[in-house]
Amino acid sequence: MNRLLRILAAATAAGLGLLFATSSGAPFLAAMVAVLAGIIALGLLAAPGGAAPVEEEPAAEGPVQSFLPSTAEVADAVEDPVMIVRDRRVIFANRAAKAVLGDHIVGVDVRLAIRHPAAAERLIGGNGDEVSRTELVGLGDRDRRWEMVLSPLPDGDRLVRLQDRSDAHASEQMRVDFVANASHELRTPLATLIGFAETLQDDEAAGDKATLQRFLKIMEDEARRMQQLVDDLISLSRIEAERFSVPREPVPLLPLVEEVRNSCDRLAEEKNSRIVVEQTNGEPVVPGDRAQLQQLIQNLVVNALKYGKPGADVTVRFEPAGPEMIRMTVIDRGDGIAPEHLPRLTERFYRVDPGRSRSMGGTGLGLAIVKHITQRHRGRLDISSKPGEGSRFAVYLPALSSKSHATVTEVTRSSPRNVPEAD
Repeated sequence: MNRLLRILAAATAAGLGLLFATSSGAPFLAAMVAVLAGIIALGLLAAPGGAAPVEEEPAAEGPVQSFLPSTAEVADAVEDPVMIVRDRRVIFANRAAKAVLGDHIVGVDVRLAIRHPAAAERLIGGNGDEVSRTELVGLGDRDRRWEMVLSPLPDGDRLVRLQDRSDAHASEQMRVDFVANASHELRTPLATLIGFAETLQDDEAAGDKATLQRFLKIMEDEARRMQQLVDDLISLSRIEAERFSVPREPVPLLPLVEEVRNSCDRLAEEKNSRIVVEQTNGEPVVPGDRAQLQQLIQNLVVNALKYGKPGADVTVRFEPAGPEMIRMTVIDRGDGIAPEHLPRLTERFYRVDPGRSRSMGGTGLGLAIVKHITQRHRGRLDISSKPGEGSRFAVYLPALSSKSHATVTEVTRSSPRNVPEAD
């Protein structure tokens, strides 16, 4: 009889928990209540007197252990900070809440536990019978953004949950900045094209051949700059769309450097520079996307040529970095980069010297593309630089195979010179 009553009580508790879980407008609160109802139901069934007599059911061999978690253990397993407030005082806080707000918060006024004006206003006022959401900026770390969710509990208690929205806000801000920067980058050459096109409609300006040729050259340069920007935007979008697809094709890297050499002949001659390729431990081969790896090398070498000093070499060095990685380092001997700029170099449209970059035809997306290609290939990009000494861009990629020999190859179209050792 006792067992029957316990079964009925357990079923009632579980049923109430299920009813609350399916009808509540607060998913988190409903889940907590459902878990607690399940614990109660199992506890009723496992309570003394609820088991069948020994003669009806043999006892299990070995010690019987209970794995039912306590309410505090369930709450501590939740990643978000969670508190229960009664009469404006915190009567319970999980581990995450104590980590963010401090170990002292249990027993204190909730306005002292969550020291934020918007939180205090919502906790004191508002309708305690409704779920409310409030954005909190600057709680804990200054740059973090939280959403405070208040949910009603029985007997006037309130459940306070803090959800970290910092990453979502940062992603949205990056999207807004990207659209604004892209619009600005396109608007500038468009304004130039429109201005010169309007000027050339004047018969006097169009009749002057020298003026006409100068204007047409400027218009061509601006149109090509727009084309390069659009191409880079498309490349970046495609790379990001494929970031979860790991490329597997075996790609030898030395032929890619040769192709980049051919495309950089004119720029190297203008700077009176050479591209020096150094390799150790055989030909470097990596699993990857051939076109993207070529673009990665192209962007790094072009940058090194553009920002290197006239007559200075650009070194592309391949060497093992442990048993399973290859390090490709592109070294220039330019003016270098100040330390405060290094963390932001791979941001979209970030330029150390905007005027100089635009005058050289840069779009501000080259290193962002390098970073995303490296990430798609499960590699790493390290940048180091010293003002006055030049810069090093090291790309670490998973190695596929290697043949044992060592060579130093000079790649140049200019007259031979002594090759200085890279710093």
